[in-house]
Amino acid sequence: MARKSASSTPKPDDSHEVGDVRLIKKYPNRRLYDTRTSSYITLQEVKALVVEGEVFKVVEAKTHEDLTRSILLQIILEEESAGVPMFSETALANIIRFYGHAMQGFMGNYLEKNVQTFIDLQMQMAEQSKHLSPELWAQVMTTQSPLLTGLMGNYTEQSKNMLTQMQDQMFAAMGLKR
Repeated sequence: MARKSASSTPKPDDSHEVGDVRLIKKYPNRRLYDTRTSSYITLQEVKALVVEGEVFKVVEAKTHEDLTRSILLQIILEEESAGVPMFSETALANIIRFYGHAMQGFMGNYLEKNVQTFIDLQMQMAEQSKHLSPELWAQVMTTQSPLLTGLMGNYTEQSKNMLTQMQDQMFAAMGLKR
């Protein structure tokens, strides 16, 4: 739950939002202040905002430096450190190898599009499986069923096609043929 602020409450004239973007201020004491609710919030509550699809921006309280990416990375780090990690060491090492590489921007764009494609596929699966009981759905997701294997194969093929299309566009923009 969000906690009401104590003695260091920001001034009432602080802006609560930038357009439709929820504004969260980070103070030197590392506390996060949600200007919409006028309360301090935890990193877990910021994670809940992400899960709910809330659009927000985290800024350093004095300088207004955008810290949103840093906070999102901190949430990922906490999630990766607790429970079952999403990324293998190999996947993390491969991502790190792209930093400073000429293809760094391309890789970021590719990953973003790939994750969106995966989300779209997940939404299609959820829509098509409304009639399944939670138990049956859990069974489908935990076994290597032909359905799941086929869906992942289709997803992999879509991902490969997307990469090829992006490469073709990049080469065409540079006046090169592949």
